Amino acid sequence: MSKIPLLMDCDPGLDDAIAILLAIASPDELDILGITTVFGNGPAERTQKNARRICQLANRTDIHVTQGCPRPMHLTEGRDEQGDTDHVEGIHGDTGLGGLSLPEPTMPLNPTHSVEFLIQTIKNSDRKVTLTPTGSMTNVACALIMAPEIVENIEKIVLMGGVIGTGNITPAAECNFYTDPHAAAVLMTSGIPIVMMGLDVTRQVQTTEKWLAEIKAMNTPVSQAVVDMLSYYHRPDAYLEPGVSGGVLHDPNVIGYLLNPDMYSGREVYVEVSTSNDITAGRSTVDWWNRLGKEPNTLVIDQVDSDAFFKLLTDRLARLG
Repeated sequence: MSKIPLLMDCDPGLDDAIAILLAIASPDELDILGITTVFGNGPAERTQKNARRICQLANRTDIHVTQGCPRPMHLTEGRDEQGDTDHVEGIHGDTGLGGLSLPEPTMPLNPTHSVEFLIQTIKNSDRKVTLTPTGSMTNVACALIMAPEIVENIEKIVLMGGVIGTGNITPAAECNFYTDPHAAAVLMTSGIPIVMMGLDVTRQVQTTEKWLAEIKAMNTPVSQAVVDMLSYYHRPDAYLEPGVSGGVLHDPNVIGYLLNPDMYSGREVYVEVSTSNDITAGRSTVDWWNRLGKEPNTLVIDQVDSDAFFKLLTDRLARLG
């Protein structure tokens, strides 16, 4: 099987950090063309530094990391300039990496803005590129608006965002769609094949004390870093939702899907994102039963074999010893 040319757009963030590690640990399947960062789980400057920290931890200082959009496409009343992201510090900690303390990154930041990097990398690729946005969708949306021709060289977008049911930032909305609803709407109307990893599936992937102990027993710098990060995520006062008993590994599911799509199941449906500045802002209306009769635009994943996911993640983390 040929490698998947991959652009990761993210906002590290604990679960983004695990997604990066999982991708780096899978060089036979994934060719990481770059990591573009965006605001979301903290300001854009923090997220790019965290991306570089994680690359250094995994000895992949050759990966291009860029800094992208610092705010949503549209500033609306009642939102701050970073899209209302203050709540994330209670989830991801002051640094965005929970209890993990890593030094200032020394690997260089690619000076190209993330949007321009996305455009040029997609244009110049001799193979169709797969994108995995796991933060605010702003970088990708801006790239599609500035250079609509890149659609032709994008294989698909596997994103973490949205929800069929109840949101995690408002009753209606999942966080990544809520922080920039207009950007999420751009992706959903782009005509690019979309795979949506929403809260319905990612909430099924929760850390346990047993699994954290298994990772700790690897006794490597990477495994200890994972434990330091996810122990913070896993702490009892972080269980913010009914039915959640551990740290929810939202973002690594986009990489898990690329590595083994057979672990997942879902349905091709029509999805529309609300850009209204009211209680429905960022809501992903998922027409699960085709009530509207519209052409499907998204493969919405709603089930995952969580045991298979954690086995995959464990096996790949062990490679980073």
